[in-house]
Amino acid sequence: MDKKSVSLPVLSDFQIFAKPIGPVCNLDCAYCYYLDKKNLWPESTFRMSDQVLETYLTQHIQACSDAVIFFSWHGGEPLMAGLNYFRKIVDLQKKLLPPGKTILNGIQTNGTLLDEIWCRFLKEEGFMVGLSLDGPKEFHDRFRTDKKGEPTHDKVLRAFRLLSDASIPCEVLCVVNSCNVMYPEKLYHFFKETGIKYLTFLPLVEYCPDLPGQVSQMSVPSDLFGSFLCTVFDEWKEKDIGQIKIQIFEETLRTAFGQEHSLCVFRPVCGRVPVIEHNGDFYSCDHFVDPEHRLGNIMDTHLAQMLESLAQSDFGKAKQGCLPACCLRCEVKDMCNGACPKDRFIRTSEGDPGLNYLCSGYKKFFTHCRPFVNQVAELFPVFL
Repeated sequence: MDKKSVSLPVLSDFQIFAKPIGPVCNLDCAYCYYLDKKNLWPESTFRMSDQVLETYLTQHIQACSDAVIFFSWHGGEPLMAGLNYFRKIVDLQKKLLPPGKTILNGIQTNGTLLDEIWCRFLKEEGFMVGLSLDGPKEFHDRFRTDKKGEPTHDKVLRAFRLLSDASIPCEVLCVVNSCNVMYPEKLYHFFKETGIKYLTFLPLVEYCPDLPGQVSQMSVPSDLFGSFLCTVFDEWKEKDIGQIKIQIFEETLRTAFGQEHSLCVFRPVCGRVPVIEHNGDFYSCDHFVDPEHRLGNIMDTHLAQMLESLAQSDFGKAKQGCLPACCLRCEVKDMCNGACPKDRFIRTSEGDPGLNYLCSGYKKFFTHCRPFVNQVAELFPVFL
């Protein structure tokens, strides 16, 4: 099909995880769900070619109706593509940028390859950085090691200091697992003392396909995750509102202002955060990079068409349409909306399938913070 002859939708409210180096990474984190994606392309060099790169940038820019066009670079470890590769990305973006629009870039990294030269580039080109750090050394190095099994905490902490010294916006992503979930105060104090101002807690849920409804030993217990969030929330509410931004707390407060969730996990429907792999393959979601959820390739079909396709729409709507009855009548449904579909593999107390593994934890946390959210909602007219 001649892509130029097709009337393309112009979209907003989407984010694409672009994988310039595919699942390739210099670390061997015990809980990584992406490393084995190499098996999908056994003959690949896992590097986005110049042709695929320019096609992707062109299509993304064409598809976006917003004044600010945002690119998200993920992996694997995207820095393994090399600094010159990212210089090429920025040069192409500037060449393709329409008048009156602005491009912003975000990159998610383990930080171990960052140095002063990288930081100079990221600062000059206005990149935002997500940095993976699981807390103090004894927690981080338990699961996040390199290919030789060596610890990485010191390198990641050095990366954070380099980013801070360069005044590069940096959000730390902390994977909460069966180990560090037991120490919420210690974890949170570490992040505060380190000077981290933007923080996301990602619950580790590793489903065991051979044991229906079961998770790995590394996975965070649901109730403990809820308790973890409650403990951190109480200290944040008392001491750190306005000083530290914690993603799930910010999302919770959006309900007080009648705002739609910005995080796909808590939206009623999903499907607006697809993946473009290194070879141009389009997948419905970062957690569903598998043959069933491959909708095509940007070298054959424009990404806007795939993003607006019936298959992608059905994928997103299934999140809402498959909620168990207990979720539909839950008092904190507006805060949770059943959370991420990848974690909906347990049964309700009534025996219905499709309950989120993290349900009890989320319910504990959202119930705990609800009085504060309601208080903020009552004060909302003051801020209008």
